[in-house]
Amino acid sequence: MTSLKRLIACLALLFLLCGCAPVQEPARVAATTAPVYEFTERLCLGTDITVTRLITENLSCVHDYSLSVSQVKAVEGAQLIVLSGAGLEDFMENLLSGKVAADSSQNIHLLGCEHDHHHDHDHEDTDPHIWLSPENAMVMARNICNSLCAQYPQYQNIFETNLQQLLLDLQALQDYGKQQLEHLNTRELITFHDGFAYFAEAFNLTILKAVEEESGSEASAGELKELCGLVWEHNLPAIFTEVSGSTSAAEILFRETGVPIFILDMAMSGSYFEAMYHNIDTVKEALG
Repeated sequence: MTSLKRLIACLALLFLLCGCAPVQEPARVAATTAPVYEFTERLCLGTDITVTRLITENLSCVHDYSLSVSQVKAVEGAQLIVLSGAGLEDFMENLLSGKVAADSSQNIHLLGCEHDHHHDHDHEDTDPHIWLSPENAMVMARNICNSLCAQYPQYQNIFETNLQQLLLDLQALQDYGKQQLEHLNTRELITFHDGFAYFAEAFNLTILKAVEEESGSEASAGELKELCGLVWEHNLPAIFTEVSGSTSAAEILFRETGVPIFILDMAMSGSYFEAMYHNIDTVKEALG
């Protein structure tokens, strides 16, 4: 056999052997929203797991959200999908068929939706904005950790170590909020978004009215009159909008009552902890 034929035979054998060897896929996790992405990414520190955030837009409502082609591909390529849960991701139910999904809302007591809607969305009877309570966020972190351990048992020690630090940070957040908001002049709020019930529950606040509105479907004249009455009746020093929500009704209320507008953050973009500390400090400033 000539040298050239020997070389060809060796190359063919090498390709054959390489083709028979199992190719290990990179570990890929997709998390839907900013809070569960941040929790998942922190739990995966020190591993080779890649965590992708699916919903990157600054949205306060995802009930009618549609994933882009690249987002669908990220779901299809992920070995584990981390969901916020409580019905928030119902829009992607069909995509989850046959996928391994971690529902971080397990074992969390869900609040009912007690607000006025001014849009055409069909909401479930429960409020899915569970992460705005630090104590709920601790449960979410534990749920995500359990799912990661089941999917990648080789990293269990790392996940559990990272979880302990995450829980410490969340407990510090809860303690800070309790301390800052313990002695307010008033504990009653009007919010122009329906997502702050868990935040209010976490810090012993009362939401008198939660108005959900969108451009083209604002609060009616009768509802605005009712809101003005609540401001005067309860001597409210402030009203609250959401960073990416509509402000039309709030601005009318400001013109009618003179009560200033403060902005809260749903923590749907950027840092969860920055958003939550901002909310605590904002409520402290607004309600004294």
